Parts: sequence; structure tokens; C-alpha cells
Amino acid sequence: MLLAAAIIVPFFNLVVPASWPIHISTFMVGLLGKYICYALLALALDLVWGYCGILSLGHGAFFALGGYAMGMYLMRMIGPRGVYGDPILPDFMVFLNWRELPWYWHGFDHFGFAMLMVVLVPGLLAFVFGSLAFRSRVTGVYFSIITQAMTFAFLLAFFRNDMGFGGNNGLTDFKEILGLDIQKETTRNILFVASLAALAGGYAICRAIVTSKLGKVLIAVRDAENRTRFLGYRVERYKLFVWVVSACLAGIAGALYVPQVGIINPSEFAPASSIEAVIWVAIGGRGTLVGAILGALLVNGFKSWFTGFLPELWLFALGGLFIFSTLFLPQGILGALRYRRAKGAPPPDEADAIAPEPPAEDEQQAQLERAGA
Repeated sequence: MLLAAAIIVPFFNLVVPASWPIHISTFMVGLLGKYICYALLALALDLVWGYCGILSLGHGAFFALGGYAMGMYLMRMIGPRGVYGDPILPDFMVFLNWRELPWYWHGFDHFGFAMLMVVLVPGLLAFVFGSLAFRSRVTGVYFSIITQAMTFAFLLAFFRNDMGFGGNNGLTDFKEILGLDIQKETTRNILFVASLAALAGGYAICRAIVTSKLGKVLIAVRDAENRTRFLGYRVERYKLFVWVVSACLAGIAGALYVPQVGIINPSEFAPASSIEAVIWVAIGGRGTLVGAILGALLVNGFKSWFTGFLPELWLFALGGLFIFSTLFLPQGILGALRYRRAKGAPPPDEADAIAPEPPAEDEQQAQLERAGA
């Protein structure tokens, strides 16, 4: 399906004339690319929540950090084409009378270094945070609250102008990526295909994890953490590993998101963004991987349609969706479909138990004699 989308969407955008009804606009290509990035974020969240029982309300922090790493590279690529024409300092630094580029901005003029930071920064944060939390055996709602506090702390920090990340306005006015004009149709389609490739790669990684022996241990941790620890497994190491992998995937999603929407600002750290990602996973189907992707695509598609005429009521609609899924689809859309499929076809052993056993030969003979009489 992802391969088909990677072929169909660019074809209907670049080849099909704009006057045709089946033409896909460049705006729609960027919108679909944003949905794919959200799907990768939901996939990363499902890996830790659906299979390890770690409910994170702060995955938006990893997503935003990856986005800021990409945004810093894109800002360095502007060069003298900015409003103030400074070849080194971004416009917001010139406006705030910064004299030189901060040390943590060095290296972001190289794409390879920026991509390394996209993975390394969220992964390092997850490693430090997870090491402290898991060794202290912080679990359940307490862990969720701490993750929410973490992303809120980043929100407050990045709002400050003296942090060097653009303050409230964030990073924007991007010009190019890898020498390609970021506004061109071709570049938009390349970013869309790259997002699909990242989603496919992320799914392959998550699938390999959950279907391996490691995945069985993760499920055991989710269902009975104390028993798993009693059997001799170092539960903290398993949880830390999957937590870091999930954070890195979220960072990649954020990095692909930024050039397609054209901006990254502190609002991406808002706790509401992380909570919304949890709702995507819950609606699509927790612990299914595919369901998380489906939930992200469906909810965000519905959001774009709903906010077109009632934007002020979107949060109420989102809460209603979550309540509906909790009451009527506790296993999500994909979980409900799997249950209906399994319910329609009973297992072979149950079918055998329902079917009457064939009578013995002597009993058959007696029945025939009674029938003849």
C-alpha cells in the first residue's frame, strides 16, 4: 500500500494536468506527507505503549526535538538570502542583536550532521530520562505525569528568546533542502516519498522487535512486570531499549514534518500534542502497529475536514471520538475488526466439539433395524 501511494500521489500531482478532476494539488501532497509523519509518531508510541505498557504523554518532545534539528539545518541553508542578509546568523538572531552563532548551532550547515542530531538528541534524552525513571521503578500514571511534565518544561524553555531557537516564533522561512527549492512540486513529492520510506522502515523495525523473543519479553513486562522481574529478566534494560528506539523514530518523524509544513515552534512541545497522539493509537488499535498508523491517518483526515467549518469545536470532537472508542471500541478499530473475524470462524477444536460424534457401528446397525421395524 505504501509503495502504491509513493507511485500514485506523485503521478497524479506531476503528470496529471491541474484541470483534471483527479489531479492532486501540491498542497494536498504536503498535507498527506504531514499525515505520514504523524503516522510514524503514532507507530513509535504504539511500540512502547501497546507492547510494553509504557504510556507516554511526552512523545511530542522527541518529535519536536527532531523537528528543531532539521529546522536548524534549514535555517543555516538560508545564508545571505534572509531579510537581514547575514551569511551566518539567522534573521531572528540578527534582530535580537546576537554577535555570533551559538556553539550548539555549529555543524548544522552539514546535512549529515543534522541527520545525526535528529536521531541522537531525542535518543540521548530518552536514554537519560528512561535510565532514571526505570531504575527508580516509576510506572503507571506516575510515569505518564512525569513525561507530560518533561515536555511542558521544554515548551517553557523554547519559548525563551535567549535559548537561541527563535523563541515564540520558532524557525521558519526555509529556502532549500539539499540544494532543492523547498517550495517546488518536485521537492514536495520527494519529501512525501521520503516520509513513506521512513514509515515503512519504522514499521519494519517495530515489527522485527515485537515478533522476536525480545517482543515476547516486552509483552510479559506489559502484562505482568513483577512476575517477569521475578523470573530473572532485567526489566529496566528491556524498557529502556524500546523507549530509546521509540524516541528515535519520533525524532525522525519530526525531522520529516518540518520541511513539509515550513515551520517549527514551541507549540509542538505542548502536552496536548502528545495526548492527541495517544488518542490516535487508542482509536486505531493499541498493540497492533498497523492500527496506530490507521488511527493517525483517519483522525488527522477527519480533523482537516472538521476544522474546515467548525475549528473552535475540534477539541470537543476529539474528546468525543476518544470516549466513543473507549466505550464501543476498547481495542480500537483494527482490534474490533480482528475480533469480528475471529468470532465469525470458530477454531477447529471448538468446531469439533460442537459437531456430534459419529455413532459406533453396533449402534448404527441397531438404528437401521429399528427403522426397518
